[in-house]
Amino acid sequence: MPLIPEHEQSYKNGISREWIVTNGLGGYASSTIIGANTRKYHGLLVASLNSPVERKVILSNLDEELEVRGKTYRLATHKYPKTIHPEGFLYLENYSTDPVPTFDYSTGGVKLKKQVFMLHGLNTTIIRYHISAETSNTIFRIFPLVTYRDFHHVKRSKNFQFRQSTRDGKLVIRNGEEKFEMFCKMEYNPKSYWYYNFEYDMDRKRGLAFQEDLFNPGYFETPVHCSGNIFDFVVSTPEIPSNIDVEEEFQKELSRRRGLCSPVGTANPFVKKLVLSADSFIVERKSTSSESVIAGYHWFADWGRDAMISLEGLTLVTGRYDKARQILSTFSKYCFKGLIPNYFPDRQDGDAGYNTVDASLWFVHAVGRYFAYTKDQAFVSNIWPVISDIIENYRKGTINNIHMDSDGLITHGPQLTWMDAKIGSLNVTPREGKACEINALWYNALCTVTWLAKSIDVPSSDYKQLAHQIKENFAKKYWNADKLCLYDCIFPENPEIKDASVRPNQIFAISLPFPVLSEDKAFYVLQKVAEDLFTPYGLRTLSKADSKYVGKYEGDAVSRDKAYHNGTVWPWLFGFFISGYLKVHGNSENNRQYCRTLLLRFTGHFNEAGIGTVSEVFDGDPPHNPGGCISQAWSVAEILRAYAEVMTGTPP
Repeated sequence: MPLIPEHEQSYKNGISREWIVTNGLGGYASSTIIGANTRKYHGLLVASLNSPVERKVILSNLDEELEVRGKTYRLATHKYPKTIHPEGFLYLENYSTDPVPTFDYSTGGVKLKKQVFMLHGLNTTIIRYHISAETSNTIFRIFPLVTYRDFHHVKRSKNFQFRQSTRDGKLVIRNGEEKFEMFCKMEYNPKSYWYYNFEYDMDRKRGLAFQEDLFNPGYFETPVHCSGNIFDFVVSTPEIPSNIDVEEEFQKELSRRRGLCSPVGTANPFVKKLVLSADSFIVERKSTSSESVIAGYHWFADWGRDAMISLEGLTLVTGRYDKARQILSTFSKYCFKGLIPNYFPDRQDGDAGYNTVDASLWFVHAVGRYFAYTKDQAFVSNIWPVISDIIENYRKGTINNIHMDSDGLITHGPQLTWMDAKIGSLNVTPREGKACEINALWYNALCTVTWLAKSIDVPSSDYKQLAHQIKENFAKKYWNADKLCLYDCIFPENPEIKDASVRPNQIFAISLPFPVLSEDKAFYVLQKVAEDLFTPYGLRTLSKADSKYVGKYEGDAVSRDKAYHNGTVWPWLFGFFISGYLKVHGNSENNRQYCRTLLLRFTGHFNEAGIGTVSEVFDGDPPHNPGGCISQAWSVAEILRAYAEVMTGTPP
């Protein structure tokens, strides 16, 4: 087999690492470290027009070139059919994310440093260039590549009718009624071109549409002096903020980022990276005028289950209690018949989705964690009607066939748990009935509500009695004596048939604040999970010994959905494994040190996929390659929460 040419290998290595910066609205700037867009979701301005949704790719990329003594060096990198052109990555000397994504190029005796950041709370991206040259016979040019499309869909030139004009020194681009502006203190030449057939390698690999055309309205040009050259390129929709001072905005963003880290300290680089990543998921939801949580970048919106699981790590560990209150308030406003929405639509005028049985139970858990940190009785009193509504609807029955059975356990319809992948009408992981983790969460919710009720002096004796009944029946019905672990699901129509698949859902029976399982059985559950499911990056979703196991998360949507919950590793489960380990083996310093060692294995991952963050999933098979979203809220949150737990001892 022939060796891959060195430049191709550099390209392949470069596109495997991606960076992202966000604006607190759901918008972002993102690409690979070599500047080659490999996804339709990449772009230097992906704006959220109705935060945190209705996201549009507006500025796809900037092609920079240096002309030195008559010779042109192109710094961009693009993939076209069977061609990489230009190969600007060959001039890239260094990349870092501290303090913002920074790219150092060197060619023809010229040093160019490029930095990218966004204005928090605005759909505005700023790209800063610091250039020094050995000769004054140097010219710098910037060629914007623009579009205006939904970030889920690529488009061709025939779909656009761009018009351009200048106003107050700004370049205004219009596509029908839509517009955005660009500004740079360089001479502008409005000579426009269409660039055709850009290819996105990651989208091709994932079986998605992977080609599109981009519009170049013209180019900006300036001579470069030997030193002290700083050029700022600003792009914004619908308009560039008036009287913008780029240096002031840059320092303001750096100060904001330092402020995020101050409650937890900046001496620990592992924690610092997680805290900064955690911030990216907290976004404004315009429909409620409060905060929400983006489940993952690039393509997820705000999801109820993900937000509630993530809340402790994103906001409570980091001391952002006001954000926690707002996030809980956002989802409480959409509570319907006792159900917290599983997801919000990509458009504000769409309907929220309630296809979940666990989001509401995670909501109760999140309120409990908030109170544990803050002792905020006033907030608990205000949100109590929602909590009470959830419990009563689960007891009496609500939509999706969610109801409490005579044994006190919750039963539910199909595809309502977090293992909800479908291929057409086929349920990949059918768990209709009484899923293990749902009843662990139900018990935890009732105990949490009993505790909260006492704190605000409302009756709770019914909840306490019901919790006692559930604890007794849970052990009787879920214990698998043959495998010394828990059954994953019970089927109410035939109670003798139980799903004996070894899955990680049983970890919640021993790791939640109120574990439903006794200590002796918890030991065996932890042991089984460790033997069959544990990897350096989280827990497999199915034992390798199972005939349904799929070890690689790759290929088109069908292939990925088959693997999604049938072997694929999820990092967010790692946090609950750590909590379960400390409950079973004891919260000694030696045990916490062991858990710290496990968690610090993610340090290397910070530089291999999404830079400075944690991926959505990993392959079940070694070497456990990362996949899915490059940055997932509950992955980051649970690693951060667990690390805080092992550093400080017992959590609040």
